[in-house]
Amino acid sequence: MHLVIATANPGKVREFREMLGDESFTFSDLCSHANVSGVEETGATFRANACLKASHYARALRSWALADDSGLAVDALGGKPGVHSARWADVKGCGKGGVDNDATLLKRIVAVPGGRRTARFVCVLALADSQGRIVLTAEDSVEGVILREPRGMNGFGYDPLFFFLELGKTTAELAPEQKHAISHRGKALRRLRGLMERLPGPWWADASSSV
Repeated sequence: MHLVIATANPGKVREFREMLGDESFTFSDLCSHANVSGVEETGATFRANACLKASHYARALRSWALADDSGLAVDALGGKPGVHSARWADVKGCGKGGVDNDATLLKRIVAVPGGRRTARFVCVLALADSQGRIVLTAEDSVEGVILREPRGMNGFGYDPLFFFLELGKTTAELAPEQKHAISHRGKALRRLRGLMERLPGPWWADASSSV
C-alpha cells in the first residue's frame, strides 16, 4: 500500500515511517510533491485540521493520505498555543520557526511557578482514502510540564521544553524508541494502526496507485 504522509516536517515524517514500518507501506511525503498546493488550516480543533489536510492531499494525489494535527496545550495559557503551535511565534509577530516558538512560549509563562507549568502534547490523526473521504481518526495525548530553558538535542518543536516528571527527562532527551513508546504521536499512531487492521478488507484495494 502506498501512503502519502501529509507533512513536509522531516521530524514528523521520520517518526511516521519508524512507527508504521516498511513491511506494509511505501511512503511519500509533501517534500516529494512540491507542485501540489497547500491547504489552509482553518479548523478550530486538531481533529478538524487533520481531516482538512488528509482529505485535501488524498484528492490532490489520488492516494490514501495520513495527516496529523498536533501541538502543545499549556494550562496556564488556557490551552494555547493549541492549533497554532507550529506557527505561534509568527501569529504573535515574534519570529518564525521552532526556536522562536520556544522563546515565545517561555516569555509568556515566565512568571508562572513550577507547579502551574503543566501542559500536554495532543495529536489527532486522520486517514483519508484516494477520494478524500475520511476513513479513520485517532487521538491521544501525553502529560508533562514546561521547563524554563531547553534541554536535549533530539526531537523537534517544543520537545526540548517538555519535561516528563516520571522520567526526569525532556522529550528531546529521549532515544527515538523511548519517545515513540510514550509520545502523543506514538500513542495515536498505535491506536490508528489497530483501527486500520480491523477495517474490513480489502480496504487497501485502491491504494496501489502511483504518486
